[in-house]
Amino acid sequence: MATAPQKGFFARLLPASGGEQFFDLFEQHAARSREAAALLDGVDPEEQAARVKAVEHQGDEITHTVIERLHQTFITPIDRGDIHELISRMDDVLDLIEASAERIALYDIRTMEPEARELGDVLEKSVEEMEAAVRTLRDLKDRPRLLAHCTEINRLENVGDQLLRRAVARLFRESRDPIHVIKWKEIYDYLENAIDRCEDVANVIEGVALEYT
Repeated sequence: MATAPQKGFFARLLPASGGEQFFDLFEQHAARSREAAALLDGVDPEEQAARVKAVEHQGDEITHTVIERLHQTFITPIDRGDIHELISRMDDVLDLIEASAERIALYDIRTMEPEARELGDVLEKSVEEMEAAVRTLRDLKDRPRLLAHCTEINRLENVGDQLLRRAVARLFRESRDPIHVIKWKEIYDYLENAIDRCEDVANVIEGVALEYT
């Protein structure tokens, strides 16, 4: 059984250990994604990968907690399927950020290509918008602001697509080293896929907003 996510209503119906816990956990997970994305500076690839991995592990623990509490909670603030889908898609974002850092370390990348830096910037902005949307999800009274965050994530995903095409085109046009091409193509794909997964999160949130209109 799900109820409309309005904070005042929850305060009367659910204890803090009940429905509100899910929004707390969503926000904590989104904060971990923002933290991980900000670590993708490429300065020290091994240290970067280790720090991102530690943050990703925290995210995994939050995901497991959400799933566990989903099975323990009788009344949920939004549909159970939406809760599971949302935390799963959020976990995908963090997993791909961690995979990007891992590949940068694996290939001992000491100098980031300009397009990789641009993709990293777009990813960081996408995750910031995702976190803002997740925080707004707690109380759907301000639907226009929530949907504005989702729209911005969609726009950033389009920017990421354009950057990926430009990066790959330059890679194949200018590089004569197939190993170099393979390495950077994989890194670009991971970064862009992480941006794509932010759009998946936005789509889930938009669906919840429409469901409880």
